[in-house]
Amino acid sequence: MKGRVLIVAGSDSGGGAGIQADIKAVTAMGAYAATAITALTAQDTEGVRAVHPVPLDFLRLQIRMSLEDIGADCIKTGMLADAATIDAVCDGLAGCGVPLVADPVMVAKGGAPLLAPEAVETLKRRLMPLATILTPNLPEAEVLSGMEIPDLGAMRHAAEALMTLGVPAVLLKGGHLDGPVLHDVLATEDGIEVFESPRIETRHTHGTGCTLASAIAAGLAQGMGLRDSVVRARAYVAAAIRSAPGFGRGHGPLDHGVTVDPGRVAALTAG
Repeated sequence: MKGRVLIVAGSDSGGGAGIQADIKAVTAMGAYAATAITALTAQDTEGVRAVHPVPLDFLRLQIRMSLEDIGADCIKTGMLADAATIDAVCDGLAGCGVPLVADPVMVAKGGAPLLAPEAVETLKRRLMPLATILTPNLPEAEVLSGMEIPDLGAMRHAAEALMTLGVPAVLLKGGHLDGPVLHDVLATEDGIEVFESPRIETRHTHGTGCTLASAIAAGLAQGMGLRDSVVRARAYVAAAIRSAPGFGRGHGPLDHGVTVDPGRVAALTAG
């Protein structure tokens, strides 16, 4: 086991997304997962029934105790719910001096809102400048950038626009676009790289965003470069989708225990 990741996110009672997916992904990457839970949700593969926020003082205490004892080599944030929670998390993480992977979770796979609309400006003002990389999907990127993103060209422009808000790297995920080929855009200070992969036709994609961001965080915690962390994480998520167990009536969970071929990852990271 190498690398410590502190995950600050909400709990998914169905186990497919949120803290549960984060822990599974970090563990699968060979890193150690600690947690600070922001909210409890009652949900299944068909949707979110209820959300119960964690008191802010208790959230701050979770963060402080984890950092002061076990420590962290990377932070991953997910569902933060509202402006007060974002402020509490940013205050708790101030000065920790490790990379931060920010997944700006706004809407659940089934459509339930997971971030208050009035909290978007707080997320942009407080969390994004702390982040090493932001990992939005297209609807999230449209909200954050104020742009419509109908195609790959717009994805490039949106990723660059998001970097002007203070985050040094953006992985803009293109899964919401139609077509047989999926494109993800990685924008950094060195330029833009587009990753391509065949679309996997399945309804079992619950928690893909959480899983991807946490797998990236594990790579950074283990001392991998940003691009290599992204490449390994994408390969892991694709494999986890392909071998999804088929649970549930709706958007089912991934197979977080899947093994990724090290040779394939080495070939991809050498590209």
